[in-house]
Amino acid sequence: MTEENHTIKTEFILEGITEFTEVKILLFVVFLTIYLVTMVGNLGLVVLIFMERRLHTPMYMLLGNLALVDSCCACAIIPKMLGDFFSENKMVSLYECMAQFYFLCTVETADCFLLAAMAYDRYVAICSPLQYHTMMSKKLCAQMTTGAYIAGNLHSMIHVGLLLRLAFCGSNHIKHFYCDILPLYRLSCVDPYVNELVLFVFSGSIQVFTIGSVLTSYLYILVTIFKMKSKEGRTKAISTCASHFLSVSLFYGSLFFMYVRPNLLEEGDRDIPAAILFTIVVPLLNPFIYSLRNKEVIAVLKKIVMEKTSQERMKQLASTVA
Repeated sequence: MTEENHTIKTEFILEGITEFTEVKILLFVVFLTIYLVTMVGNLGLVVLIFMERRLHTPMYMLLGNLALVDSCCACAIIPKMLGDFFSENKMVSLYECMAQFYFLCTVETADCFLLAAMAYDRYVAICSPLQYHTMMSKKLCAQMTTGAYIAGNLHSMIHVGLLLRLAFCGSNHIKHFYCDILPLYRLSCVDPYVNELVLFVFSGSIQVFTIGSVLTSYLYILVTIFKMKSKEGRTKAISTCASHFLSVSLFYGSLFFMYVRPNLLEEGDRDIPAAILFTIVVPLLNPFIYSLRNKEVIAVLKKIVMEKTSQERMKQLASTVA
Protein backbone atom coordinates (compact mmCIF):
# COMPACT_ATOMS: atom_id res chain seq x y z
CA MET A 1 0.00 0.00 0.00
CA THR A 2 1.18 3.53 -0.67
CA GLU A 3 1.73 6.07 2.07
CA GLU A 4 -1.43 7.90 0.95
CA ASN A 5 -3.52 4.80 1.55
CA HIS A 6 -2.27 4.66 5.14
CA THR A 7 -3.45 8.20 5.83
CA ILE A 8 -6.48 8.20 8.12
CA LYS A 9 -9.37 10.01 6.45
CA THR A 10 -11.45 12.38 8.56
CA GLU A 11 -13.31 14.08 5.70
CA PHE A 12 -15.53 12.57 3.03
CA ILE A 13 -17.07 13.60 -0.28
CA LEU A 14 -20.80 13.01 -0.77
CA GLU A 15 -21.25 11.99 -4.40
CA GLY A 16 -25.01 12.61 -4.33
CA ILE A 17 -27.63 11.18 -6.66
CA THR A 18 -26.28 12.23 -10.07
CA GLU A 19 -23.46 14.11 -11.77
CA PHE A 20 -25.44 15.33 -14.81
CA THR A 21 -26.15 19.08 -14.62
CA GLU A 22 -29.50 18.93 -16.43
CA VAL A 23 -30.74 16.19 -14.10
CA LYS A 24 -29.43 18.13 -11.10
CA ILE A 25 -31.54 21.16 -12.00
CA LEU A 26 -34.68 19.05 -12.34
CA LEU A 27 -34.02 17.16 -9.10
CA PHE A 28 -33.27 20.40 -7.26
CA VAL A 29 -36.67 21.83 -8.23
CA VAL A 30 -38.46 18.56 -7.38
CA PHE A 31 -36.81 18.09 -3.97
CA LEU A 32 -37.14 21.77 -3.05
CA THR A 33 -40.87 21.55 -3.77
CA ILE A 34 -41.13 18.34 -1.76
CA TYR A 35 -39.25 19.93 1.14
CA LEU A 36 -41.49 23.00 1.24
CA VAL A 37 -44.69 20.93 1.04
CA THR A 38 -43.39 18.52 3.69
CA MET A 39 -42.49 21.28 6.13
CA VAL A 40 -45.72 23.25 5.62
CA GLY A 41 -47.85 20.09 5.90
CA ASN A 42 -46.16 18.60 8.96
CA LEU A 43 -45.43 21.77 10.94
CA GLY A 44 -48.88 23.13 10.06
CA LEU A 45 -50.39 19.97 11.51
CA VAL A 46 -48.28 20.29 14.68
CA VAL A 47 -49.40 23.91 15.20
CA LEU A 48 -53.04 23.01 14.46
CA ILE A 49 -53.08 20.20 17.03
CA PHE A 50 -51.29 22.35 19.62
CA MET A 51 -53.69 25.29 19.25
CA GLU A 52 -57.02 23.42 19.00
CA ARG A 53 -58.11 22.04 22.38
CA ARG A 54 -60.53 19.48 20.96
CA LEU A 55 -57.58 17.82 19.20
CA HIS A 56 -55.80 17.25 22.53
CA THR A 57 -56.61 13.54 22.50
CA PRO A 58 -54.21 10.56 22.36
CA MET A 59 -54.89 9.99 18.66
CA TYR A 60 -53.98 13.54 17.66
CA MET A 61 -51.12 13.81 20.17
CA LEU A 62 -49.51 10.80 18.50
CA LEU A 63 -50.26 12.25 15.06
CA GLY A 64 -48.71 15.57 16.07
CA ASN A 65 -45.54 13.84 17.25
CA LEU A 66 -45.39 11.82 14.02
CA ALA A 67 -45.65 15.07 12.04
CA LEU A 68 -42.89 16.63 14.17
CA VAL A 69 -40.62 13.62 13.64
CA ASP A 70 -41.27 13.69 9.87
CA SER A 71 -40.40 17.39 9.66
CA CYS A 72 -37.18 16.72 11.61
CA CYS A 73 -36.32 13.91 9.18
CA ALA A 74 -36.77 16.26 6.23
CA CYS A 75 -34.61 18.92 7.93
CA ALA A 76 -31.85 16.39 8.57
CA ILE A 77 -31.56 15.33 4.93
CA ILE A 78 -33.00 17.65 2.30
CA PRO A 79 -31.31 21.06 2.98
CA LYS A 80 -27.83 19.52 2.84
CA MET A 81 -28.75 17.53 -0.27
CA LEU A 82 -30.09 20.65 -2.01
CA GLY A 83 -26.93 22.57 -1.19
CA ASP A 84 -24.73 19.78 -2.58
CA PHE A 85 -26.46 19.78 -5.98
CA PHE A 86 -24.52 22.87 -7.10
CA SER A 87 -21.75 23.07 -4.50
CA GLU A 88 -18.17 22.59 -5.63
CA ASN A 89 -17.13 21.64 -2.10
CA LYS A 90 -19.02 18.52 -1.05
CA MET A 91 -16.64 17.72 1.78
CA VAL A 92 -18.13 16.66 5.09
CA SER A 93 -16.19 15.75 8.22
CA LEU A 94 -16.54 12.45 10.03
CA TYR A 95 -18.12 14.22 13.01
CA GLU A 96 -20.64 15.98 10.75
CA CYS A 97 -21.45 12.57 9.30
CA MET A 98 -21.93 11.14 12.79
CA ALA A 99 -24.14 14.08 13.81
CA GLN A 100 -26.35 13.74 10.73
CA PHE A 101 -26.77 10.00 11.17
CA TYR A 102 -27.41 10.39 14.92
CA PHE A 103 -30.23 12.84 14.24
CA LEU A 104 -31.70 10.75 11.42
CA CYS A 105 -31.48 7.46 13.34
CA THR A 106 -33.16 9.07 16.38
CA VAL A 107 -36.16 10.37 14.44
CA GLU A 108 -36.57 7.25 12.27
CA THR A 109 -36.49 4.96 15.32
CA ALA A 110 -38.99 7.19 17.10
CA ASP A 111 -41.10 7.06 13.93
CA CYS A 112 -41.21 3.25 14.13
CA PHE A 113 -42.49 3.28 17.71
CA LEU A 114 -44.95 6.12 17.07
CA LEU A 115 -46.51 4.21 14.16
CA ALA A 116 -46.87 1.16 16.42
CA ALA A 117 -48.50 3.32 19.12
CA MET A 118 -50.87 4.85 16.55
CA ALA A 119 -51.86 1.38 15.34
CA TYR A 120 -52.62 0.34 18.95
CA ASP A 121 -54.64 3.53 19.44
CA ARG A 122 -56.77 2.75 16.37
CA TYR A 123 -57.17 -0.87 17.53
CA VAL A 124 -58.56 0.25 20.89
CA ALA A 125 -60.80 2.92 19.28
CA ILE A 126 -62.34 0.50 16.76
CA CYS A 127 -62.30 -2.82 18.61
CA SER A 128 -62.97 -1.64 22.19
CA PRO A 129 -64.57 1.83 21.89
CA LEU A 130 -66.29 1.66 25.29
CA GLN A 131 -62.96 1.04 27.04
CA TYR A 132 -60.98 3.58 24.99
CA HIS A 133 -60.50 6.16 27.76
CA THR A 134 -59.18 3.55 30.18
CA MET A 135 -57.05 1.53 27.74
CA MET A 136 -55.65 4.59 25.90
CA SER A 137 -55.36 7.40 28.42
CA LYS A 138 -53.40 10.62 27.92
CA LYS A 139 -50.89 9.37 30.50
CA LEU A 140 -50.25 6.18 28.51
CA CYS A 141 -50.00 8.24 25.32
CA ALA A 142 -47.37 10.50 26.94
CA GLN A 143 -45.45 7.45 28.17
CA MET A 144 -45.48 5.89 24.69
CA THR A 145 -44.29 9.12 23.09
CA THR A 146 -41.52 9.63 25.65
CA GLY A 147 -40.46 6.01 25.26
CA ALA A 148 -40.27 6.43 21.47
CA TYR A 149 -37.87 9.38 21.79
CA ILE A 150 -35.76 7.65 24.45
CA ALA A 151 -35.51 4.50 22.31
CA GLY A 152 -34.52 6.63 19.31
CA ASN A 153 -31.71 8.34 21.22
CA LEU A 154 -30.38 5.10 22.71
CA HIS A 155 -30.46 3.33 19.35
CA SER A 156 -28.57 6.09 17.57
CA MET A 157 -26.00 6.44 20.38
CA ILE A 158 -25.11 2.75 20.08
CA HIS A 159 -24.38 2.95 16.34
CA VAL A 160 -22.62 6.32 16.46
CA GLY A 161 -20.50 5.11 19.37
CA LEU A 162 -19.45 2.01 17.43
CA LEU A 163 -18.37 4.20 14.49
CA LEU A 164 -15.47 5.35 16.67
CA ARG A 165 -13.88 1.90 16.46
CA LEU A 166 -13.51 2.21 12.68
CA ALA A 167 -10.70 3.86 10.71
CA PHE A 168 -10.85 5.13 7.13
CA CYS A 169 -7.63 4.97 5.14
CA GLY A 170 -8.78 4.29 1.57
CA SER A 171 -11.26 6.12 -0.62
CA ASN A 172 -13.22 8.94 0.99
CA HIS A 173 -16.04 9.08 -1.59
CA ILE A 174 -19.46 8.27 -0.10
CA LYS A 175 -21.84 6.98 -2.79
CA HIS A 176 -24.91 8.49 -1.20
CA PHE A 177 -26.76 11.80 -0.80
CA TYR A 178 -26.37 11.86 3.00
CA CYS A 179 -24.08 10.35 5.62
CA ASP A 180 -25.47 6.91 6.25
CA ILE A 181 -23.47 4.35 8.20
CA LEU A 182 -23.54 1.62 5.55
CA PRO A 183 -21.37 3.57 3.06
CA LEU A 184 -19.00 4.36 5.94
CA TYR A 185 -18.77 0.65 6.79
CA ARG A 186 -17.86 -0.04 3.16
CA LEU A 187 -15.05 2.55 3.30
CA SER A 188 -13.60 1.31 6.59
CA CYS A 189 -10.16 -0.29 6.61
CA VAL A 190 -11.09 -1.94 9.94
CA ASP A 191 -13.36 -4.98 9.71
CA PRO A 192 -16.89 -3.62 10.43
CA TYR A 193 -18.29 -7.06 11.30
CA VAL A 194 -19.19 -6.02 14.87
CA ASN A 195 -20.91 -2.85 13.63
CA GLU A 196 -22.81 -4.81 10.98
CA LEU A 197 -23.91 -7.43 13.51
CA VAL A 198 -25.09 -4.84 16.05
CA LEU A 199 -26.95 -2.94 13.30
CA PHE A 200 -28.66 -6.12 12.11
CA VAL A 201 -29.65 -7.21 15.64
CA PHE A 202 -30.90 -3.86 16.96
CA SER A 203 -32.56 -2.63 13.76
CA GLY A 204 -34.07 -6.06 13.17
CA SER A 205 -35.41 -6.28 16.73
CA ILE A 206 -36.95 -2.82 16.61
CA GLN A 207 -38.58 -3.41 13.24
CA VAL A 208 -39.84 -6.90 14.06
CA PHE A 209 -41.39 -5.62 17.31
CA THR A 210 -42.99 -2.52 15.80
CA ILE A 211 -44.07 -4.17 12.54
CA GLY A 212 -45.52 -7.06 14.56
CA SER A 213 -47.46 -4.57 16.71
CA VAL A 214 -48.80 -2.77 13.65
CA LEU A 215 -49.79 -5.96 11.82
CA THR A 216 -51.47 -7.44 14.90
CA SER A 217 -53.43 -4.23 15.52
CA TYR A 218 -54.57 -3.98 11.89
CA LEU A 219 -55.51 -7.66 11.82
CA TYR A 220 -57.88 -7.17 14.76
CA ILE A 221 -59.16 -3.95 13.17
CA LEU A 222 -59.94 -5.72 9.88
CA VAL A 223 -61.74 -8.54 11.68
CA THR A 224 -63.88 -5.97 13.50
CA ILE A 225 -64.53 -4.02 10.29
CA PHE A 226 -65.77 -7.10 8.42
CA LYS A 227 -68.22 -7.75 11.25
CA MET A 228 -69.83 -4.33 10.74
CA LYS A 229 -73.40 -4.44 9.48
CA SER A 230 -73.21 -1.10 7.69
CA LYS A 231 -71.75 -1.56 4.21
CA GLU A 232 -70.99 2.17 3.93
CA GLY A 233 -69.17 2.22 7.28
CA ARG A 234 -67.24 -0.92 6.35
CA THR A 235 -66.13 0.55 3.01
CA LYS A 236 -65.05 3.82 4.62
CA ALA A 237 -63.09 2.06 7.37
CA ILE A 238 -61.33 -0.21 4.85
CA SER A 239 -60.41 2.80 2.71
CA THR A 240 -58.92 4.62 5.69
CA CYS A 241 -56.99 1.56 6.90
CA ALA A 242 -55.69 0.88 3.38
CA SER A 243 -54.23 4.38 3.03
CA HIS A 244 -52.64 4.16 6.48
CA PHE A 245 -51.23 0.73 5.70
CA LEU A 246 -49.75 2.04 2.43
CA SER A 247 -47.70 4.64 4.32
CA VAL A 248 -46.64 2.10 6.94
CA SER A 249 -45.65 -0.45 4.27
CA LEU A 250 -43.51 2.07 2.35
CA PHE A 251 -41.77 3.19 5.53
CA TYR A 252 -41.08 -0.20 7.11
CA GLY A 253 -40.40 -1.89 3.77
CA SER A 254 -37.67 0.57 2.77
CA LEU A 255 -36.14 0.55 6.27
CA PHE A 256 -36.16 -3.24 6.38
CA PHE A 257 -34.51 -3.44 2.96
CA MET A 258 -31.83 -0.93 3.99
CA TYR A 259 -30.75 -2.26 7.37
CA VAL A 260 -32.01 -5.79 7.96
CA ARG A 261 -31.29 -7.60 4.69
CA PRO A 262 -28.43 -10.14 4.50
CA ASN A 263 -25.06 -8.93 3.16
CA LEU A 264 -25.62 -5.33 4.20
CA LEU A 265 -22.29 -4.18 2.84
CA GLU A 266 -22.92 -5.39 -0.70
CA GLU A 267 -24.83 -3.73 -3.55
CA GLY A 268 -24.52 -0.19 -2.22
CA ASP A 269 -26.17 1.32 -5.31
CA ARG A 270 -29.52 -0.05 -4.15
CA ASP A 271 -29.43 2.01 -0.95
CA ILE A 272 -30.40 5.31 -2.58
CA PRO A 273 -33.95 4.43 -3.83
CA ALA A 274 -34.85 2.90 -0.45
CA ALA A 275 -33.36 5.89 1.40
CA ILE A 276 -35.38 8.33 -0.74
CA LEU A 277 -38.55 6.45 0.19
CA PHE A 278 -38.22 6.57 3.98
CA THR A 279 -36.43 9.94 4.32
CA ILE A 280 -38.25 12.02 1.68
CA VAL A 281 -41.37 10.36 0.22
CA VAL A 282 -42.99 9.05 3.42
CA PRO A 283 -42.65 12.38 5.36
CA LEU A 284 -44.29 14.06 2.35
CA LEU A 285 -47.21 11.60 2.20
CA ASN A 286 -48.03 11.31 5.92
CA PRO A 287 -49.78 14.70 6.38
CA PHE A 288 -52.07 13.92 3.44
CA ILE A 289 -52.76 10.33 4.53
CA TYR A 290 -53.30 10.95 8.25
CA SER A 291 -54.82 14.43 8.36
CA LEU A 292 -56.44 15.54 5.09
CA ARG A 293 -58.57 12.36 5.12
CA ASN A 294 -59.61 13.11 8.71
CA LYS A 295 -62.98 14.87 9.07
CA GLU A 296 -62.13 16.44 12.44
CA VAL A 297 -58.90 17.98 11.15
CA ILE A 298 -60.71 19.29 8.06
CA ALA A 299 -63.46 20.74 10.27
CA VAL A 300 -60.89 22.57 12.42
CA LEU A 301 -59.16 23.93 9.29
CA LYS A 302 -62.48 25.17 7.90
CA LYS A 303 -63.28 26.80 11.24
CA ILE A 304 -59.94 28.64 11.29
CA VAL A 305 -60.33 29.78 7.67
CA MET A 306 -63.87 31.04 8.34
CA GLU A 307 -62.72 32.89 11.47
CA LYS A 308 -59.87 34.53 9.56
CA THR A 309 -62.22 35.49 6.72
CA SER A 310 -64.73 36.92 9.20
CA GLN A 311 -62.01 38.95 10.93
CA GLU A 312 -60.82 40.36 7.59
CA ARG A 313 -64.36 41.37 6.68
CA MET A 314 -64.84 43.06 10.06
CA LYS A 315 -61.62 45.02 9.56
CA GLN A 316 -62.67 46.09 6.09
CA LEU A 317 -66.10 47.14 7.39
CA ALA A 318 -64.55 49.08 10.25
CA SER A 319 -62.15 50.90 7.93
CA THR A 320 -65.03 51.74 5.57
CA VAL A 321 -67.15 53.18 8.43
CA ALA A 322 -64.18 55.18 9.73
